[in-house]
Amino acid sequence: MDDGAAALDQWFRAETAATTPGPARAPQDTIDTASGLTGAHCLELFDSQATSRHLDLAARRLGREGRGYYSIGSSGHEGNAAVAAALRVTDPALLHYRSGAFFVERARRVPGLDPIRDVLLGVTAAAADPISGGRHKVFGSKPAHVIPQTSTIASHLPRAVGLAFALDRAAQLHLRTEWPTDAVVVCSFGDASANHSTAAGAINTAIHTAHQGVPMPILFVCEDNGLGISVPTPRTWIEQAYGTRPGLKYFDADGTDLPAALAAATAAADHVRAQRTPAFLRLRTVRLLGHAGSDVESAYRRAADIAADLHRDPVTATARLLVTAGVATADEVIRRYDEIGARVAEAAEKVVLEPKLSSAAEVAAPLAPARPTLVRTDAMRTTPLAHSLADSAAAHPNLSAPPASPSAAPTDPSAARTGLAAAPNGPAAVTPAQDAESAVAQVNSPASETTTLASGEALTLAQAINQTLAQLLARDPDVLVFGEDVGRKGGVYGVTKGLQQSFGGRRVFDTLLDEQSVLGTALGAGLAGFVPIPEIQYLAYLHNAEDQLRGEAATLSFFSGGRYRNPVVVRIAGLAYQKGFGGHFHNENSLAALRDIPGLVLAVPSRGDDAAAMLRTCVAAARVDGRVCVFVEPIALYHTRDLYRGGDGGWLAPISGVPHAEIGRARVYGAGADLTIVTFGNGVPMSLRVARRLAERGMHARVLDLRWLAPLPVEDLLDHARATGRVLIADETRRSGGVSEAVCTALLDAGFEGRMARVTSADSFVPLGPAASTVLLDEAAIEAAALALGSDR
Repeated sequence: MDDGAAALDQWFRAETAATTPGPARAPQDTIDTASGLTGAHCLELFDSQATSRHLDLAARRLGREGRGYYSIGSSGHEGNAAVAAALRVTDPALLHYRSGAFFVERARRVPGLDPIRDVLLGVTAAAADPISGGRHKVFGSKPAHVIPQTSTIASHLPRAVGLAFALDRAAQLHLRTEWPTDAVVVCSFGDASANHSTAAGAINTAIHTAHQGVPMPILFVCEDNGLGISVPTPRTWIEQAYGTRPGLKYFDADGTDLPAALAAATAAADHVRAQRTPAFLRLRTVRLLGHAGSDVESAYRRAADIAADLHRDPVTATARLLVTAGVATADEVIRRYDEIGARVAEAAEKVVLEPKLSSAAEVAAPLAPARPTLVRTDAMRTTPLAHSLADSAAAHPNLSAPPASPSAAPTDPSAARTGLAAAPNGPAAVTPAQDAESAVAQVNSPASETTTLASGEALTLAQAINQTLAQLLARDPDVLVFGEDVGRKGGVYGVTKGLQQSFGGRRVFDTLLDEQSVLGTALGAGLAGFVPIPEIQYLAYLHNAEDQLRGEAATLSFFSGGRYRNPVVVRIAGLAYQKGFGGHFHNENSLAALRDIPGLVLAVPSRGDDAAAMLRTCVAAARVDGRVCVFVEPIALYHTRDLYRGGDGGWLAPISGVPHAEIGRARVYGAGADLTIVTFGNGVPMSLRVARRLAERGMHARVLDLRWLAPLPVEDLLDHARATGRVLIADETRRSGGVSEAVCTALLDAGFEGRMARVTSADSFVPLGPAASTVLLDEAAIEAAALALGSDR
């Protein structure tokens, strides 16, 4: 035992032994009238607190011995056991990494769970860890309704707000979720994290949503120990920042005083459950044993301050309460404490022998699950989900049962308070479902220029997306479409026009201007069993909220071994080439940060038929496999109609013939044998025009539209590269970190021996006005590079 742990253990024993006992009481007697705490319940909560403490001590010991890998503990925060006691087991919990006693108390109430073994399996990175499978130490349990989080910078708060919103939205839409309709979402975090923009934005969204009359049953619990690693939080700051906010009921309690903590937590939970409005509980705690096992507190804290925290040890305080209340003698409490320590030590010696993950395949297994046959079936079906997929329950592991049959969209204008900031409109208008039969013969191979489409009106990219969203909303009650301006306005570019009028404000709604909250709403809705389709107005706007995709959405299946997923299809208006409106924030061509997220599907359609098929596939992949999909829509192509000359309608396409586009399969135009031009997005029509001019000069090129930028369609890329022996990559993103680097690498890794070159946009932000043409890829550059590449024919 290290010096800090030894001092803490000795303090507990000495203070407990020195406590003057009170008259003996029966276990069922109430020992605190304010909280209603009985002697028996106090003993149970002490056990949870002591278990959490011994788990901390074991983690530090295992770390020193090189047998454990995580030592951020909960010592000093054990008062959060009272928060667990104030809530129901079926209330979903998203926990701070110091909420150990909460986790132990919650798990203790679920038959068959062993929180000691479960936590230690995480500490030792054992593959048998029942939540993360040895990938990270997190507090999580599917049976205990604890959703695993890293919670380092309060990045889980937007998801928690989204889940609270989605619970009541699901009830309104008659969709079943994993949780009761009166559940309360609890979300804990630290005082330092309360200052992060993510926390501030999430709490603001909760208040704003409740202000609109939309149910928001969430309890924020700030475990305030006064320190952000080494940086102090002023003692009055949390109360000043959150104690007087209109619409946020504020509770405060000393977390080292178990009855006081229980009384405040019970009042807070009861308020949220009854009112369906947010509340904030500040639990004043102390931090014992430093930030982590490697932290030397004496380097930045005064000895007197460290000693003062030791005197407020919550485990010792509860031990004193048990003795003074006559529930147990000092010897009995210490013996109980030691027995728990012995169980923890015994379990630690066993779990260190458990196998660890031993291959990259094992580690990455939950990241990108793929069941292409089921995805194809779901994308092509014409009937509602519950009547279409035989294994619909398996396709919705976040649900306790398959979604109910679709209910009519609201027709009563009194249902006005239905979105995060929006009011609904009129009755539902069901769009006829697509006929999928014509696509059956094509789903096993990439589409080509000669693909025969079924009859139907030829549409622009924007029209195709609009109609496909309408078809998905009409077919499936679990689909939600939302974002800033998507409702009455119909989106900045009209892509969601008419959807709210057709399907109502419960299904299509506006949100706050806060991308973190937009994505957080989606992550929470996905947990509740919806397939959310949020819109981010511009690609540049995503970057201030990208951690919601990288650190939250993409990691949830990783941290839960696939027990929880984040089905989501994020629509983003992006890329460059807008005319008359632009500058960096509206002409953003950076996709590198998205391509770097493990398991994320990145789709970039260039024309209407692809957009429809790819969007349906993304929705199916989200629903069936829980995939996180980002659907980047080239703004400059939204309303493009012509390809080669004005009025030719060459970029219009019907969408009724191909309802599915397999993830990771490209589309080829032409069969030229001299050159393969590899491109995507805006590069596709540019390259097609270049290919026509090249043909006039006797050079015949095929154009390969990658469509899927993650995962890249490597198989198709290699096939078409080898067919011509020459590859030109026309990449509208930047030269450094752009897509072309990945394409070149894929060709080299596969041993491609032909010639290749690339043309890209410059390593620059996109400026306003005509200057944009100086940094963006253009047809002249593509044509010149193609001619140079083919000069030795």
